[in-house]
Amino acid sequence: MGTIIRHTFLDSNGIRMHVTDAGRGYPILLCHGFPELWYSWRRQIHALAEAGFRVLCPDLRGFGGTDAPEEIESYVMRELVEDIHGLFDALGIDKAGVVGHDWGGALAWQFALRHPERTERVASLNTPYIPPGPQAPSLMYRDAFGLTDKTFYMRHFQEPGVAERELEADVRDTFQKLMRPAKYADAVASFMTVGNGSSLLDKIGPGETFLSKIDLDTYVRIYKRTGFRGGLNWYRAMDLSWEEERELPSTIDLPALLVVADKDPVLRPEMAELSRPHVKNLRIERIADCGHWTQQEKPGEVASLLIDFFGDLRDPAMD
Repeated sequence: MGTIIRHTFLDSNGIRMHVTDAGRGYPILLCHGFPELWYSWRRQIHALAEAGFRVLCPDLRGFGGTDAPEEIESYVMRELVEDIHGLFDALGIDKAGVVGHDWGGALAWQFALRHPERTERVASLNTPYIPPGPQAPSLMYRDAFGLTDKTFYMRHFQEPGVAERELEADVRDTFQKLMRPAKYADAVASFMTVGNGSSLLDKIGPGETFLSKIDLDTYVRIYKRTGFRGGLNWYRAMDLSWEEERELPSTIDLPALLVVADKDPVLRPEMAELSRPHVKNLRIERIADCGHWTQQEKPGEVASLLIDFFGDLRDPAMD
């Protein structure tokens, strides 16, 4: 009999959250990135539950079945962290392992930083932990990439409505173009710079997706309903988040795992070393022949690393 995934809705930090809950044992929280859903962890949910963990996987604020407030300031990192804090309270969880990918990785690091008393261990896929720099992110990307045909995609995201129109014009095409295996990393990387009359997806040519028909249909069905605005607002709040993060301590003193993907063109594997001065107990693992969508492209490798990292917390009754 396979693992049963239970779907529930709960109130946390002023919003209604959709959360999946599977297995029993020590709780592990999995946080997705953009443009994803709880569903991007589908393979790890089963593997971790079968290994003796309780696996909690929410649609984060702005995504899927969770509320998506209109105001950009509602997506500042402080609010995103408190969503998870409230989720733990609503489920009666004192402490858990916290895992994230992409934006979810940034959230996992920030939760561990702000609530170490609720975090047993922290793991991130692709996203390093780097404290805020001297410049706001939008200014940093402006100076690094310019504002012509090299405009960085995160700056392109800043004007409400622009990226929504491009990504929502053909939702199926959007996911088929973005969710490509590692051999298309260079093509997908063209998403990162916009301008000179191009849009986000113009420069990505034909190619296969690693998504099955069911997977693709799932993303398309949900994003046709929700649109992309909620997730894009995480980027629009990044300067506001930078302002408040500058006032926080910058060191994480918990057991930590950073998994890098050798073909990720956005969160490049060499960036992992930037975390070492700030994460005292850091383990870095590298997955070969893998692009940005690590837990979906290499589900078995990711599950094995997470089970190993959290292994001594698992329910011994599952042996």
